[in-house]
Amino acid sequence: MAVKPTKAEKKQNYDAKLCQLLDEFTQILVVNADNVGSNQLQSIRRGLRGDSIVLMGKNTMMKRSVRIHAEKTGNNAFLNLIPLLVGNVGLIFTKGDLKEVSEEVAKYKVGAPARVGLVAPIDVVVQPGNTGLDPSQTSFFQVLNIPTKINKGTVEIITPVELIKKGDKVGSSEAALLSKLAIRPFSYGLVVLSVYDNGSVFSPEVLDLTDDDLVAKFANGVSMVASLSLAISYPTLAAAPHMFVNAYKNVLALAVVTEYSFPEADKVKEYLKDPSKFAVAAVAAPAAAASGGAPAAAKEEAKKEEPEEESDDDIGMGLFGDD
Repeated sequence: MAVKPTKAEKKQNYDAKLCQLLDEFTQILVVNADNVGSNQLQSIRRGLRGDSIVLMGKNTMMKRSVRIHAEKTGNNAFLNLIPLLVGNVGLIFTKGDLKEVSEEVAKYKVGAPARVGLVAPIDVVVQPGNTGLDPSQTSFFQVLNIPTKINKGTVEIITPVELIKKGDKVGSSEAALLSKLAIRPFSYGLVVLSVYDNGSVFSPEVLDLTDDDLVAKFANGVSMVASLSLAISYPTLAAAPHMFVNAYKNVLALAVVTEYSFPEADKVKEYLKDPSKFAVAAVAAPAAAASGGAPAAAKEEAKKEEPEEESDDDIGMGLFGDD
């Protein structure tokens, strides 16, 4: 008969396992495990088997092991995990892609009934329709102010009703009604709270960023740098094109109001002296485009007509040849 390990031995084994995982893995997902049952947790472990390991435990034990291991190895990056170990949390050590592992964890959600006193994670809306309950059950609906009618000997809900709001506690009447309607409004599973990657800690929303999001954020950052540089007249690579354009505008404006000139300014001065040239230039552009298209069309028609003339000559020569 196998001898059961003592509590002290269990703690030592747990500490050794956690330290081994910290040395072996550089990526960790900190997950919340509220309302997650043991069978559901086993399913998650099987689904992640291969490149990920799920480790649950008491927060005090995990914090102690992490702190001691950080002191032994001199790797203070492990200490960033300690503030994250709050509440009913667990650790998923992985060598795979963090986004893929997070998506795999999210698949294992199980429907759950609304229990009395439970804080609703989502809004619960009862849709209209036949409930299948006999008319004696209308008291539940009357207590909750749900409009109903009797249709073919059963209770029917007339309009959609928001029964429970997100963040509210489930009351006894709401729980009893949802149970009678066989509605399991909530679903629970491991929820990723934080991501640890080589000593850096960040929110799981970062995993949902795409290349387009990164490009947009980078472009926004460049725009802010350019705006700040222009405001304080400090040259940067982002602001240089704008500075050159603004400088050119200033030189051009100065040339217009003074005798100083250069080729580009001469054109502007010419237009300012005779504004009618603006209209001529505007009309000339489409006219040039149209005139440029007309010869091309004429050439195409000429090319189409040439083969017809050649064919007539060929026919004539053939007739003379017969003579």
